[in-house]
Amino acid sequence: MDLQSGAAVALPELLIDSASGTSHHLDSLHFPLHNTTDSVMLQSSDNKTGRWSNLLLAYKTLGVVFGGLVTSPLYVYPSMHLNSPTEDDYLGIYSIMFWTLTLIGVVKYACIALKADDQGEGGTFALYSLLCRNMNIGILSSKSSDVNSSQSRCVFNEDNKQKSRLGKVFETSMVARRALLFIAMLGTCMLIGDGILTPSISVLSAMDGLRAPFPSISKSLVEALSAVVLFILFLLQKFGTSRVSFLFSPIMGAWTLSTPLVGIYSIIHHYPNIFKALSPYYIFHFFWRNGKEGWLMLGGTILCITGSEALFADLGHFNRSSIQIAFLFTIYPSLILTYAGQTAYLIKNPNDHMDGFYKFIPKSIYWPIFIIATSAAVVASQSLISATFSVIKQSVVLDYFPRVKVVHTSSNKEGEVYSPEVNYILMVFCIAVILIFGDGQDIGNAFGVVVSLVMLITTILLTLVMIIIWRTPSLLVALYFIIFFMMEGVYVSAVLTKIPEGGWIPFAISFILSFIMFGWYYGRQRKIQYELTHKIDLGRLGMLLSDPSVQRVPGLCFFYTKIQNGLTPILGHYTKNMRSLHKVTIFTTLRYLLVPKVSPHERIVVKKLGLRGVYACVIQYGYADSLNLEGDNFVSQVLDSLQEHIENCSSLPSDHMPVQEEISELCEAKTAGVIHVRGKARFHIGKSTSFFDRFMLAFYEVLHKNCRPALPALGVPLPQCLEVGMFYEA
Repeated sequence: MDLQSGAAVALPELLIDSASGTSHHLDSLHFPLHNTTDSVMLQSSDNKTGRWSNLLLAYKTLGVVFGGLVTSPLYVYPSMHLNSPTEDDYLGIYSIMFWTLTLIGVVKYACIALKADDQGEGGTFALYSLLCRNMNIGILSSKSSDVNSSQSRCVFNEDNKQKSRLGKVFETSMVARRALLFIAMLGTCMLIGDGILTPSISVLSAMDGLRAPFPSISKSLVEALSAVVLFILFLLQKFGTSRVSFLFSPIMGAWTLSTPLVGIYSIIHHYPNIFKALSPYYIFHFFWRNGKEGWLMLGGTILCITGSEALFADLGHFNRSSIQIAFLFTIYPSLILTYAGQTAYLIKNPNDHMDGFYKFIPKSIYWPIFIIATSAAVVASQSLISATFSVIKQSVVLDYFPRVKVVHTSSNKEGEVYSPEVNYILMVFCIAVILIFGDGQDIGNAFGVVVSLVMLITTILLTLVMIIIWRTPSLLVALYFIIFFMMEGVYVSAVLTKIPEGGWIPFAISFILSFIMFGWYYGRQRKIQYELTHKIDLGRLGMLLSDPSVQRVPGLCFFYTKIQNGLTPILGHYTKNMRSLHKVTIFTTLRYLLVPKVSPHERIVVKKLGLRGVYACVIQYGYADSLNLEGDNFVSQVLDSLQEHIENCSSLPSDHMPVQEEISELCEAKTAGVIHVRGKARFHIGKSTSFFDRFMLAFYEVLHKNCRPALPALGVPLPQCLEVGMFYEA
């Protein structure tokens, strides 16, 4: 869709209940939108920052994005079930970890996944949204999309309009669309599960270091101390990612620098030839010698790449360049050297693997490293906590998750968000996991399941992006898919054997979250289907107003609507029951834009609808706007815009009222009184409704009743409204 100055763009729908950030269009209502806002929206975040800004952001990413990944040496070796390991075993394990970090960390995430952003956002749900924007599937459509991701715009140009065969399959097959939605939901739920398990295992593993110098400290005390540390961490979240990262980055900088130095020391003193294990020969030799036992050990090895999904999911909090710089030049070398040092120590001390981190620390610097490790473990939790906030925000905006409060903690970064409800729920779950499943190996088994499944889902969705959007050559797509799907598939097969030993935890969490998401999605879809079937167009509204029994009463009415391709059926219900409509009625739609602020001249867009005293209004706002729809100021702004529109656009279809008479009618309506109206629909579940529908719609009503009303989820409160109730037939 061309975004040109003065082009007629259809009125976008913003679901008032969900604050959807996507554009669904009303066929009969068109507004001229200036390209000022759209051009701002189309700017990549990478272009907004200079070289020094990227370096500063790269420094900040240490405290938010990479905590889970760079602190993985705390628990990788203790999570493995090693029986009398030999030198060849350790060389094989290190070779596996090196190539896992290189292929998955560097190639897949740093070089490929970060380019698949959806308007600057990353993660599995962002990939799903990106696919929806470029195909006529889901709730998004390429025809109605205002913005595509930066990468998609580079390769998906106007000349390339022919759709791929795979894209056509998704557009025509309901089964394919539902499968894609299920994969996206599963990936989202697994990532949230990761946000629960990462803080638990990171802090618990670090605090366990107290038991080496003080054997009298009990396991229960370590668990209690870990719970206290997590409690404090979650209380800090309300200050926002920028402030938290500024506080945490020095800690992670100290960790990222100190652990590889210890690793180099260990390599020199214990096994200088450790880097011969970079040869893939040691991987084949490891599996040849160990067979099934070697395969099962992958359940612990996979933890070396834990937190890599946060590298992608936290993209909205920073930008692509800063994350790539930090990972390639600090995190990756640090991990390679740290694991090399650990492995070198264990080759000479093969039975110390159950405490594979603290044992390889020289005694002279044990306590400084312990303090850094404990602090770093706390920071490590931040990466997945921030990623969880991002994915919840994406799900709420796309109307796939019940409305929760989402607070933007930055005035210049749209993806930097915080959710109080989600924060405290995460805190409760994290502390519960530590206190109930205190065994580090059980949590490690659960962690492995989450990490491997999320990576596999990302691989599948990235493959679809390559085929459908990027139009990558088939040979390269096949090469990517075969390598990463086979590699991660082997990891998944190994960790699934750990389900009885703690691996069931993420499945239980994901099942609960998936049920909530599907219940909300199902109810919303049924409601939208009903509204589309019973929508009111302008012709029918004209017939309703021509009924002699329907009076046009004095006053000004703002009727908040959200239905696409027409007006909500609640309008007909309201008109028939009240037997009246105000002399001036403005159908108001709220539009959420992915920009910091909307300029004042673009804030309110109005249009006459061809019926006397009936107008349409779009209110546009960005994530940093402090928009207030309450009070006379908002009403005056809308009326001023209407007056200007009436004076300057007299050529548009109207009832040919004299301009001054129409303006006078607006002023009289305001003087008579202002009322705000919005619909509140519920399902009427009849006896003929199937058991599945009865159950799912009842569950949706429970979710709808207990979630936040209207738009506070994105910081825009509606004024005090008259709620018009209506039952939709299930």
